[in-house]
Amino acid sequence: MRKIMNTVYLGIIMNNKEWYIIDAKQAVLGRLASKIATLLKGKHKPTYLPHEDNGDYVVVVNAKNLNVTGNKLEDKVYYKHTGYVGNMKKPNLASVMKKDPSFVIMNAVRGMLPKNPLGRSMLKKLKVYNTSAHQHHAQKPKKLEI
Repeated sequence: MRKIMNTVYLGIIMNNKEWYIIDAKQAVLGRLASKIATLLKGKHKPTYLPHEDNGDYVVVVNAKNLNVTGNKLEDKVYYKHTGYVGNMKKPNLASVMKKDPSFVIMNAVRGMLPKNPLGRSMLKKLKVYNTSAHQHHAQKPKKLEI
């Protein structure tokens, strides 16, 4: 018997996707990222299967007000190589947060998801905004406290 998205299979509704909104104001990066990764994977549902994408959509607002512990603002480094000899870029967390705070959350969550096409499809369900304005009011996201 084959399952089809949003149909009943053995009495259980499969793949019903919820929308959650998380306010990242004063949240710690690692704790926030692990909670988001759990929601994207669907591990909080009783129908969790590791080979299926039955997670929920997550909207994160106020990414610019994110907190980190310790000296991570100066010590954490993001490595990027341009492909040319001697062109290794090594910005620290403070400079990346100034340029694009949403990248920091996306990168932290990406590291906690599977490294395959399934993980890439899970990451597409994450929407990160630097301010409190977002365009997902029509989906009626549920507010989630971290």
